[in-house]
Amino acid sequence: MIAKISSGKDTAGLIRYLFDTKKAKDHTDPHLVASWDGFAPDPGRSDDFAIAKKLLVADLDLRVKQARRLGRAPERHVWHCSIRAAPEDRTLSDEEWADITRRIITATGIAPDGDPDGCRWVAVRHAPDHIHIAATKVRGDLRTARHWNDYLTADRELATIEKEYGLFQVTRGDRTAAKRPTRAEQEKARRQGQDKPAREHLRTIVRTAVAATTSTEEFIRLLSHTDGMLVEVVYFPSGDVRGYKVASKDTTTADNEPVWFSGSELAPDLSFPKIRERLESTAPQSSGRPDRHWASPWHQAAASAERIPRHLDQADGEAAQAHLAAFGEVLDVLPFLAPHALRPRLQKAAAAFERATRSRVQAEHHHARALRGAVRALLREPAPRDGTALTMFLDAVILVAIAAARWHQLRHHDQQVAAAHQTLLHLQAAYDQAAAAPLAALAQRRPPQQTVDRHIHHIRRAVPDHAEHIIEDPAFDALTSALTEAEAAGHDPERLLQQAADQRALDDAHHPARVLTWRIQRLSTRPVPSARARAAQARSTAQRSSAPLHPAATALPPQSTQDRRR
Repeated sequence: MIAKISSGKDTAGLIRYLFDTKKAKDHTDPHLVASWDGFAPDPGRSDDFAIAKKLLVADLDLRVKQARRLGRAPERHVWHCSIRAAPEDRTLSDEEWADITRRIITATGIAPDGDPDGCRWVAVRHAPDHIHIAATKVRGDLRTARHWNDYLTADRELATIEKEYGLFQVTRGDRTAAKRPTRAEQEKARRQGQDKPAREHLRTIVRTAVAATTSTEEFIRLLSHTDGMLVEVVYFPSGDVRGYKVASKDTTTADNEPVWFSGSELAPDLSFPKIRERLESTAPQSSGRPDRHWASPWHQAAASAERIPRHLDQADGEAAQAHLAAFGEVLDVLPFLAPHALRPRLQKAAAAFERATRSRVQAEHHHARALRGAVRALLREPAPRDGTALTMFLDAVILVAIAAARWHQLRHHDQQVAAAHQTLLHLQAAYDQAAAAPLAALAQRRPPQQTVDRHIHHIRRAVPDHAEHIIEDPAFDALTSALTEAEAAGHDPERLLQQAADQRALDDAHHPARVLTWRIQRLSTRPVPSARARAAQARSTAQRSSAPLHPAATALPPQSTQDRRR
């Protein structure tokens, strides 16, 4: 169930709307299901609608008029709460809606149970799936009702009601979500032929600008040069930048004036102070060139992304939250680096993960400096046309989406978990589309059977528990090609297989050969380790395998079916 609460000045106007059946076509059979004393006039069941409506408004406003004569009535004296059931819910009876109403007005402080001075209220049902509670905020003792945090208390009570009534349990947030477009904004976008409201469109542009820049000056400059954007910088009297406002040239008021949004109105983390903090914390400390070990920024970015799940498992909350925010920036810029055919899916993935980038945990952004540096390097070098680098990178970011869902799940961030799962679906679809051509090209380079047999031997030694599944995988030919090319470059295929398997457990991989192929390709781009380095790696592997598990490692919840991949 979802509650929406607002305040107003016109009791008569609200009652008129609730009982209207002419302008509002979805209002059918409006009537009272409950009231403050059980005897309130019901215009929907009266022979004389006009008189009953007038009497009802007068009864609701009685205490407001009394308090107004004493100068104690609040200006916005009307309290309006709508409660809507989920589409999956059964149709509730009037008696059930009446019980729900009484619990909500008690929880919010409008009319606590057993309080003779509670506010006057009525519950109107004019559709099968929702009710409206109309109340006036003046109590019997002519004091204003104490209803602070009424949305939170109502939402908390509705969560209990859902469980007790066996209704659909809504995924609830932690008040860190970006503000949703209003109904008026949505209708305006439809009238103007826009695919999304101006608020969402501007939020996407601003988030992408943050991901692509290294300073607030560059951020403002990039926004100012974006087509279709209007930018206004707000200054302190000292001349320092205080904030910014953005508007879309395509969205104006009736007077042809731009509709401006401050950064904080777009999302909590897009205010100018938050953006400045992030950019200053992640400013590059070096030339920003790719790591000398990697052949391209795409390999460096894939390596940075593959480290995020480990950071989420091992780092404290502030560092983990920083990596999630930086990963959101990765998804924001990824559509601009991918072929046109993949962009719609990647844009949906970025839009979905936006909700998973924020929580009540405060991010310490300096922890994510390496990942942001990798993102900036990507922007300077497009993905090769053969699609291998992009597919390898998508393989890595899918793992991050899975890890993000689990991190939020452990902390009961329900909305963020749902957002990460939705992101995973879009990334998986993009990956499947991107991987087809590179895998086919690799499969065409399948080595001779003698070489294949040798790689089968390597696979059975390196990953014995998954060997048969790997060999039967349709992508097995591509894996043998990748192993052959790595071997030709001087690498030990069996050691590469062990390293690839250590980076990602294969227990829930639907296509383990595909998983290993991209890791083999990435690992094989690094220089061939010396004999001393190989000895050190062997000792490190032996130590890890003999070390006891940390207690936290066994505390992770099982992955849902949505977390299973390829």
